[in-house]
Amino acid sequence: MHDIRYVEHNGRTLADLIGEIKEEVKEFFETRVSMFIAEMREKIDNSKNGAILAAIALVLGAVGFLMLSVALAALVAVAFWGNPYAWFFGFLIIGLLWTIFAAMLAFGAVRQFRDFAPKRTIQVLKEDKIWLQHEARNQI
Repeated sequence: MHDIRYVEHNGRTLADLIGEIKEEVKEFFETRVSMFIAEMREKIDNSKNGAILAAIALVLGAVGFLMLSVALAALVAVAFWGNPYAWFFGFLIIGLLWTIFAAMLAFGAVRQFRDFAPKRTIQVLKEDKIWLQHEARNQI
């Protein structure tokens, strides 16, 4: 009776075939993992601009708050002189301007972070899936 470990097909044993498949699968996953790591490093480097915009937005938001507290008093006294709501209108106008400016910068920061997913790696994995399905159909 033949032991399956010693049956040869085209000069190769089953153990050789399994070892070759194991190496190919290992190489396949190492390639995909290194591709993922490289793409994520690139994304992180590109996201530094978004972080800078977010920091600027936070600083401008704080400056806006300070402007609401300090500098508006002089503007209100001049622009709405004699009106009982002079201070309210001054605080409202300047506060809205700084808030709009900070929101525009924050929107830019969000746009920088939106494309953080590793698109090339996902595309290659989808192509690999299609290829594997095609190969599986051809082998059956």
